[in-house]
Amino acid sequence: MKKLINIFALCFIALSFIACEEEDEFTFIASPEQTADFTFTNSVSDNYLLSPLVADNPAERFVWNEADFDVQTPVNYELQGAVTEDFNNPTTLADITETDYSVTVSSMLSLANEAGLDNDPDTEEAPNTGMLYFRVRAYVGADAGNVVEQFSDMLMLNIELVENTSEEVDLSTTWGVTGGATEFGWDAPDVPMWKSDITGVDNLVYVAYTTLTDGEIKFRENEAWGNDYGGADGQLVAGGDNIEVTEGTYKITIDLNPDELTYSLEEYSWGIVGDATPNGWDGPDVQLSYNGENNTWMAENVTLTDGEIKFRLNNAWGGEYGGNDGQLGSDNIPVTAGTYTIIVDFENGTYTIE
Repeated sequence: MKKLINIFALCFIALSFIACEEEDEFTFIASPEQTADFTFTNSVSDNYLLSPLVADNPAERFVWNEADFDVQTPVNYELQGAVTEDFNNPTTLADITETDYSVTVSSMLSLANEAGLDNDPDTEEAPNTGMLYFRVRAYVGADAGNVVEQFSDMLMLNIELVENTSEEVDLSTTWGVTGGATEFGWDAPDVPMWKSDITGVDNLVYVAYTTLTDGEIKFRENEAWGNDYGGADGQLVAGGDNIEVTEGTYKITIDLNPDELTYSLEEYSWGIVGDATPNGWDGPDVQLSYNGENNTWMAENVTLTDGEIKFRLNNAWGGEYGGNDGQLGSDNIPVTAGTYTIIVDFENGTYTIE
């Protein structure tokens, strides 16, 4: 009898061992394709204005909550964009483990082109407005036959392509501002100087927008000595003396035309003002920085409260803009509490708050 019991015990152990080996190749129990609590958590704008002039800027930051698969396992999230509601052949914009992702204007433009939209005013057949669709696919498992997935709700974004009526902007130059009064001192990188919007000159008038401290500056080419200018009293001299400056935010202009050779510094700053900003309607304003690569003004990681904002020049009234639906105008711009990237294109009269 004891032998018989031992035989049964051995058989039980063997069966248990086989079962354990088979458990290593586990299979998830399929969850519903979409669950009510797996959704986007960010709000979207009424209308998105897309311009190739700001292609590298963020268009929208999508945020969603975590998907629940009832197992302790890493979850991957695939942000998908599509040109139809049925998500036939969607575009994967990101495959990440985080629960948020910023989509650039360039990516949005690619989807818009796939949808048959066009921003060329001479193309009458193709519309410049339409809808784009976004969702998140959450999935666990790596093997093709062992993947369980959920899909979030769908966001529909109304987009408008800004008419591109001008050549691509390229305002870069080889010139810059250096000195103890600049952010990086006498070492590189220099404060970049950009081609001026002054017409009638042979690209020899350059501008820089920057904040200086009390100190000295000079202008030089290619962040190297040998072709540099100093001077005094508004006159440039090749290899001349350092130029003394006082603390402030400036527009710096140099004219390197041989019959001119002048420089000027004028108080100049664009900023964000309003009861939604830290300093209210009295300022000082949240400063915008100039980006000569696309001729826009930009501020990143701006924390706002529920309220309204405007854009104004030199912390003063008389040169301000409000707006509506991404177009610059006169009305105060309502905003909700959050942290934003704000881009203003004064040349084309547009702005984005994302």
